[in-house]
Amino acid sequence: MSLGFTPAVEIYGANAALLNQRLLSWTHIDAAGIESDQLTLTLSLEGLEGLPSLEGKIGLRVGYQESGLVDKGEFVVTRRTPTLFPLRLTLVATAAPFSASDQTGFKQRRSVSHGPTTLGTLFRQLTSRHGFSPRVAPELSLIKIEHIDQSNETDMGFLTRLAHRYDAVAKPINELYVLARRGQAKSLSGKILPDTKLSVTTNNRPGDQAFVSAVLDEAARAKYQGCKTTWWDAVAGKARVEESGIAPFKTLRQRFQSADDARAAAEGEVRRMMREALKVTIECPGNPALSAEGIVLLDPTWPDFMRGRWSIDKVTASGDREKSYRCKIEATCLDARG
Repeated sequence: MSLGFTPAVEIYGANAALLNQRLLSWTHIDAAGIESDQLTLTLSLEGLEGLPSLEGKIGLRVGYQESGLVDKGEFVVTRRTPTLFPLRLTLVATAAPFSASDQTGFKQRRSVSHGPTTLGTLFRQLTSRHGFSPRVAPELSLIKIEHIDQSNETDMGFLTRLAHRYDAVAKPINELYVLARRGQAKSLSGKILPDTKLSVTTNNRPGDQAFVSAVLDEAARAKYQGCKTTWWDAVAGKARVEESGIAPFKTLRQRFQSADDARAAAEGEVRRMMREALKVTIECPGNPALSAEGIVLLDPTWPDFMRGRWSIDKVTASGDREKSYRCKIEATCLDARG
């Protein structure tokens, strides 16, 4: 994808004309898991009488004049912070459909038991009652769950914990709620995404529009290569152990209800440990194709120990009238490395 060189940003929806006219800077956080996507806008209030009443949904399109803009979704303003000298207004908005009224009780804590069921059935049940359209990856849908307790957790928190058990991600985007494996070449809206290739220029210098920097973190390298879980065999009247991977083993303290539950949890934990063995933080030119749960491909212009496909955990994009559009990527290795 050829990006162009003239950054462009457009706010649409409620009060779009005012927001675009007075926009000084913006930051968009696209994150995985339970963290809600967030949009922050800084506006000039110079020459305005009073504080504008800004309500309703707003949307963000960002990219370059030469290659076009990409829609990054809709948001609801949740906080307004005016400042004096300079006269500014900061708006913080979270991804729709979150709202203060929470009519369906999406943020209400519950304690309830589930099962026997399947992961797909439980996910569809909990998301549908809040008005979402659920999407479940086929390889996750039929995983059996004998019994699981939701203990003083919101439905969102519970679904995120449940997804983590199977090294998956559960996240709402607009009217969809998607459950999928991490590292799949899909956005959470279900659209197929190509890998986003990232190159380092030959003359890579700070201050240049194309400058790329990166920090590789090996502190998270897994201490274990396998996982042990236990389940209660009621017929035999004793605990049994399931293993996944090879020694050294990590032991999960939680006792599971069946061999299938224990085995699935062990396999998910091993997959997560191997995937999170390395983390990287990259700062690069803005690219609207970058998104949480997408894949960034570091091509042969990178050092050999960084090359390959990385699963994006978080993208923080920002820009203003004076500086170029930039992105900060936080990602984990997609495949286990030696």
